[in-house]
Amino acid sequence: MAGKKIDIIARIYTDFPEKFGIPRQAGVVAELKGRIVFEPEYRNPDMIRGLEEFSHIWLIWQFSKNLDEEGNARWTPTVRPPRLGGNTRLGVFATRSPFRPNPLGLSVVAIDRIVLETSEGPVIYVKGADMVDGTPIYDIKPYISYADSIPDAKGGFTDSTEYKTLKVVWETNSINGLESNTKTSLEKILSNDPRPHYQNDPHRIYGMSYAGYEVKFKVNGDTLIVLEII
Repeated sequence: MAGKKIDIIARIYTDFPEKFGIPRQAGVVAELKGRIVFEPEYRNPDMIRGLEEFSHIWLIWQFSKNLDEEGNARWTPTVRPPRLGGNTRLGVFATRSPFRPNPLGLSVVAIDRIVLETSEGPVIYVKGADMVDGTPIYDIKPYISYADSIPDAKGGFTDSTEYKTLKVVWETNSINGLESNTKTSLEKILSNDPRPHYQNDPHRIYGMSYAGYEVKFKVNGDTLIVLEII
């Protein structure tokens, strides 16, 4: 007997219209905001009764940008983790690569606030999201510290690799008209080096979209230079 299909219960709306530039892990840039809006058939406020007592939630979501034209997941048995410089291959199940047999993501985000009555039904506002705008969500679960936090857990290759960040330098006119909060968030995003790790051309100019802006930058060594914000 075939199992029931997995329903999309909600979508999260963020300032990232595309994948490039999104932090590789949730919570890396805690200031990033998201808005979770339920699908019409799941807009019963009773479904989130008591959730306001928790500080964080787990989101199970779809890597919707990693599907082919027929809606199938694009994946390979081995991948190249950015943390290892993009040159070493590991098994897909030993990584958090988005290119998986089942395109499911798992993220912990902080609850900013919950508004029960809006024109879109109950809305959950979160921080620290690592998802593209409109990402489908399959499930929401409260984060429970006594069960979900394991202080002595081993982190595999991540325990032996250094987490490096870049120094962000702004060209004189690049921040004109940019709001302070947006600048702070953008600087943290860029400091985490959004480039593919196999690209290291100091003359190459990269572009990413964030919060309605198009950001142009280049990287030279450990320094990222913001050239222009449109």
